[in-house]
Amino acid sequence: MKKIDLFKIGIDELSANKLRTFLTMMGIIFGVGSVISMMSIGEGAKRETLEQIELLGSNNIIIKSVEVETEEDEITSFSPGLNLDDLSAIKVISPFLHSLTPQRNSKDKVMFRSNILEANIIGTTTNYPNTFNSKLSSGHFFSSQHMKSYANVCVIGSDISKKLFKYGDPINEKIKIGNLWFTIIGVISAKKNITGNSSTTSFRNFNQDVYIPLSTMSYKMDIYIEPAKRKGISWRDRGKIANAIDRKSIDQLTVKVDGDDKMVEVANIIKRILARKHYKVEDYRIIIPEEIMAQKQKTQKIFNIVMGAIAGISLLVGGIGIMNIMLANIMERTREIGIRRAVGATRQNILNQFIFEALTISFIGGVLGIFTGYILTSVISGYAEWRTIITPSSIILAFSVSVMVGFIFGSYPAKKAAEKDPIDALRYE
Repeated sequence: MKKIDLFKIGIDELSANKLRTFLTMMGIIFGVGSVISMMSIGEGAKRETLEQIELLGSNNIIIKSVEVETEEDEITSFSPGLNLDDLSAIKVISPFLHSLTPQRNSKDKVMFRSNILEANIIGTTTNYPNTFNSKLSSGHFFSSQHMKSYANVCVIGSDISKKLFKYGDPINEKIKIGNLWFTIIGVISAKKNITGNSSTTSFRNFNQDVYIPLSTMSYKMDIYIEPAKRKGISWRDRGKIANAIDRKSIDQLTVKVDGDDKMVEVANIIKRILARKHYKVEDYRIIIPEEIMAQKQKTQKIFNIVMGAIAGISLLVGGIGIMNIMLANIMERTREIGIRRAVGATRQNILNQFIFEALTISFIGGVLGIFTGYILTSVISGYAEWRTIITPSSIILAFSVSVMVGFIFGSYPAKKAAEKDPIDALRYE
């Protein structure tokens, strides 16, 4: 018999019991759908991790300032907190360093004509675009001359540009930040908005940033520190000291390292330097994006294995369902098998016929499972707000496994049918 004839016979036989056939396919359908949706979650998490690392810079070591809580009656540590003096101290290991980029953050109102919005104001240096792989869609970043002259210039994120200027050109326009006017000299290209947090780092919407020279922020946008919040002062002396202008403290220091192989060595040196300068007070956190990625990938791998096992169980249940219906079919069609053998059909013909019927169930179930996978992925993405990405490899893998399950679980019933004695089969009632 030709394979196309076997396929037609299989379709006819399965169509005779539509409901039973469909219920048998359900295991394959949801098994394939589960494999595709679980793999899409894993791929989405992987892409998001890579994008997060790209934002932070794979060769960067990030040092963030953190608040240290103390008891009311304790003497505050004499640690000065993260500041520009730390930058100078870290420069000692300059042979391994590409650049050091300090960063001071605040939130403030940004105004252009009648449009007012709140933005992240980032005081930084000329190294920022290179450190964080930022591209400019127009204009240019501020220069060392702007830094030296405390210039009132700024570079804005893509969201700020759209909200304040719609589709107009913002270059050389003036915006008001707090009480000062700044001239826009550049616009940063849009970056993917990655939000979320973990115990190690957090992400903001980079497109809502406004970048100004750190010197301008430190000397023209005075930030006063109350004695109660100043570091390095005993709580007993706080009432005797007036408010001071903070010109040195920073919120973040990013160290760009030359070469991946130097990351751990440089991080260890930085830890020792900061421990000495901060009197072993942990008012900072050192973040190595490469380590974050490795940890996330390890966690994601475990998650994928667990989810894959759950999806695999669904396919296993589907395979058992195929075996069950095939054994039932063989029992019902015992007399038919006897007649076929009597008119010349070989054992191989009978074997092929029932294997094709099992493959037909798994093939159709696999196709329907692909559509189910798309639906499940959309539901997960919409309601759980997880990022999901369906890849061709996940579809091919899930479909291939479904066909393999049909072949494996259909082989035993087909073998049982082919081994039936023709005489006994004809006598079967």
